[in-house]
Amino acid sequence: MYTIKGKTGDWELVIGLETHIEVTSNSKLFSGASADYNPSVPANTQASFVDAAMPGMLPVLNEYCVEQAIRMGLGLNAEISKRSKFARKQYFYPDLPQGYQISQPAEEPPIVGRGWVEITDDDGNPKKILIERAHLEQDAGKLKHDAHPTKSMADYNRTGVALLEIVTFLDTKNPENNSYITSPDEAEKYLRQIREIARSLGVSNANMEEGSMRADVNVSVRRVGAAEFGTRTETKNMVSFKFIKTAIEYEARRQIEIIENGGTVSQDTMHYNQDSGTTTVMRSKEDALDYRYFPDPDLLPLIIEDDLIERIRATLPELPSVRRARYMSELGLSEYDAARLTESVQISNWFESAVGDKLVRAKPIANWMISELFAHPENFVLDESIQRDESIRIIAPSDLAELVDMISENEINGKMAKDIFVKMLDGETGSPKQIADKFGLKQMSDTGAIVSAVDDVIAKNASQVEQYKSGKVGLIGFFVGQVMKATGGAANPEVVNKILKEKLG
Repeated sequence: MYTIKGKTGDWELVIGLETHIEVTSNSKLFSGASADYNPSVPANTQASFVDAAMPGMLPVLNEYCVEQAIRMGLGLNAEISKRSKFARKQYFYPDLPQGYQISQPAEEPPIVGRGWVEITDDDGNPKKILIERAHLEQDAGKLKHDAHPTKSMADYNRTGVALLEIVTFLDTKNPENNSYITSPDEAEKYLRQIREIARSLGVSNANMEEGSMRADVNVSVRRVGAAEFGTRTETKNMVSFKFIKTAIEYEARRQIEIIENGGTVSQDTMHYNQDSGTTTVMRSKEDALDYRYFPDPDLLPLIIEDDLIERIRATLPELPSVRRARYMSELGLSEYDAARLTESVQISNWFESAVGDKLVRAKPIANWMISELFAHPENFVLDESIQRDESIRIIAPSDLAELVDMISENEINGKMAKDIFVKMLDGETGSPKQIADKFGLKQMSDTGAIVSAVDDVIAKNASQVEQYKSGKVGLIGFFVGQVMKATGGAANPEVVNKILKEKLG
């Protein structure tokens, strides 16, 4: 259990996360403008009349964005609402041209209801983090404060891009229900799970560094064993795992200090300073009433049929968490290897293509991918649609499968395999077997030649032979090395070991 020691005792954290992911779609949530938001695109070239709130322009709901929300909801083990509504969330800010945001109100059922994701807690035990809801809403624009010396500029290219906001659940009626986030590490694990699910389902690229995944972090503290929750604060628009963890830690200590000094924590919206790693009050926290939600008169209730939900469910791929468990149970991979090989759907598919129907390949394929291929991303293409330099050889799953098979069948040893691999990286054409033939990288299978080399080594090292026979059996490594040297590394080490032990007695 994660706790923070204060002057008057130990404190525990209660953390809630509101995670916004930018939904992958060709057009925006309520307009036909491109949703491919890119900061390099000239300002306001991807904003339609609907996005700019021109008079008389009516929103039209993007059906594909709805399907993406359902897909994510199923990935979160969540209920899908058959009927939900859109409302206008009223607030004024220059990056919101309508003067309101079209969202789904908190008091109405959202498109995605109660769900959960599983993480490991700070003691390494499985823990389900409950999700209260996930709802669709439109993104705001972006203000640029450095484009003019005295004015701020508004870029509405991002305005109207579909967001899915995923909110964790805090069971206020049962404070002892430990199904919420209680430490900075758990917060990171939860967010990584959300990102992993979104990417594997194709719902979002969820890149925090690009702003397509960001989180509002709610933090409160209470004394260990206390029944009531404390007053929470919210730190907005966090886009870094590291900063989120730092902000949680600092904000918790700030609240503890206030309480222990006789003060009370106020429900504020906080600003995180990246340079100092501190939080400061930005404004008092709004409640739902402050936004004056009311149903959007231009949008009918959203009705979702069962057959649509089941059709989407049937297309869902195996989720990374399930795939990791399968790699460990069926293929015998370590937790670390399984995690590395499920970092993306493309990596997992490449791995499984290389393994094929020979499960014994799994561990050596995993080793080669993690220790070698991952270090050479230019030779390790996962997305064939990406244009690549034709002068660089791309190593295919079949290449690595053949290389691993050659080792297991004693055609080559580990050193030879590495030499072949390096030649492939350097652009040598042909299959691993063809490269091995071309450069003479084949393991010596002629037992007679190996026996001859062993006899020669024994004859030249009489002193070491006597020491071995007198009990220094560790010298077997010396003899193996000498034979390998004499055969140019071509002899099969297992065969060499066997013959040496027979000869040395």
